[in-house]
Amino acid sequence: MSAITRDEVAHLARLSRLALADEELDHFAAQLDVIIGAVARVAEVAADDIPPSSHALPLTNVYRPDEVRPGLSPEAALSGAPAVEDGRFRVPRILGEEA
Repeated sequence: MSAITRDEVAHLARLSRLALADEELDHFAAQLDVIIGAVARVAEVAADDIPPSSHALPLTNVYRPDEVRPGLSPEAALSGAPAVEDGRFRVPRILGEEA
């Protein structure tokens, strides 16, 4: 029995705003079923005595101390902007929101 159905793939596609053809729904359902099966196999192997890890090798972050450095003035930051309004970058509306 499939772990994920064609209807579930269609639902995920709608949530993701993806337009999928019928053959794509079947194709992705099969692929997702393989992925879910692989994750299930890993879950079977996972043992309580093995600590979880995100990498095979230990990682060490190299940090530098934070230093205060001079930044751009508002005038300098806006000097190359194509449009400025009230001391800010002016950008076009993209979501159709009302002002």
